[in-house]
Amino acid sequence: MDEQNKVRLTKSDRLKVFWRSQFLQASWNFERMQNVGWAYSMIPALKKLYASKEDRALALKRHLEFFNTHPYLAAPVLGVTLTLEEEKAAGEDIDNAAVQGVKIGMMGPLAGVGDPIFWGTLRPVLGAFAASLALSESWLGPIIFFLAWNIIRMAFLWYSQELGYVQGGNITQNLAGGLMQKLTQGASVLGMFIMGVLVPRWTAMNFPMVISRVENAEADMIDFAAISEAANEGVLSGDMLRTVVADIQAGMAIQPEEVTTLQNTLDQLLPGVAPLLLTLFCVWLLRKKVSPITIIGGIFVVGVIGYVLGILG
Repeated sequence: MDEQNKVRLTKSDRLKVFWRSQFLQASWNFERMQNVGWAYSMIPALKKLYASKEDRALALKRHLEFFNTHPYLAAPVLGVTLTLEEEKAAGEDIDNAAVQGVKIGMMGPLAGVGDPIFWGTLRPVLGAFAASLALSESWLGPIIFFLAWNIIRMAFLWYSQELGYVQGGNITQNLAGGLMQKLTQGASVLGMFIMGVLVPRWTAMNFPMVISRVENAEADMIDFAAISEAANEGVLSGDMLRTVVADIQAGMAIQPEEVTTLQNTLDQLLPGVAPLLLTLFCVWLLRKKVSPITIIGGIFVVGVIGYVLGILG
C-alpha cells in the first residue's frame, strides 16, 4: 500500500457524515432497522474513497446490512467504519464480513451504554430542571432544555465519531470496557441525586387527617380579648404589640384548641418523606413490569378515596 497515494477523509468529509448521521433513524425499518440511515450517512465518505460507480455501489450495498444501536452511540461506530473503509479503499485485505463484524461487535455493548446515560440520566435531569423553571412561570425552561440537550447531543456525536476515526479498532475496548462503565455509573449516581432533590418539589402530598385535639389552658393562651378591648378604647400601644409578638415567639397558643394532623407529624419526623416513599413505590412497580398507565390510574383512585375519607387533602 502506497501511503502517499492513499485517499484520506478530510475533516470536511467527516463533517458531512456527521450531519447526515442526524437522520440515522429517519428510515428505521423492522427488517434491518437503522441500515438505510447508516448507508445514507456513509455516502459522502464512499464517494470520496471509491472512484468507480461499481465500487461505490458495492460499498453502499455493504452498508445496507442490518445495523441497530443507540442512535447517539452509533457515532463512534461510524468513526471506526470510516477508518476501515479508508484502509479497504487503499488496498488493505479487509473483506465485507470484517467490516460488518466490527459494526455488529460494537453496536451491542454500546447500545446498553447509551440508554442509561442519555435516556435514563441526562434527559430526565435536564427535563426536570427545565420543568422546575416552567413551573415557576419562567419562559427559559423550554429554551434551556432545547439548547442544552442539542448542544450536548451534537457535541457527543461529533467528538465520539472523531474518537472512533482516530482510534480505529481500539475504540471497542475504550468504549465497551471500563471507561464507559465508570461514566455510566457516575452519570446514574448524579442523576439519582438530582431527581431525589426534585421529588419533594414536584410531588405535593398533604395528610389533613386529625390525630389529636388538645384544649389549651387560658394561662397558655394570648389574651386577644384584652388587646381588642384596648384597640376599641384607643389605648393600644406599641408595647402591647411587642408583648404579643414575644408571646407568640415563646410558643404561647393563639387558638383555644391545639390540633395535630398526620401531616404535622410527618413534617416533624422527616419533611418530604411521603413523596419520597411514593416515588420509590412507583419505581418498584415499574421494575415489576407494571404498566405506567395502571400506576397513574391507581394513584388517581387512591387519591380520590383518600380525599373522600379525609386522609388526603
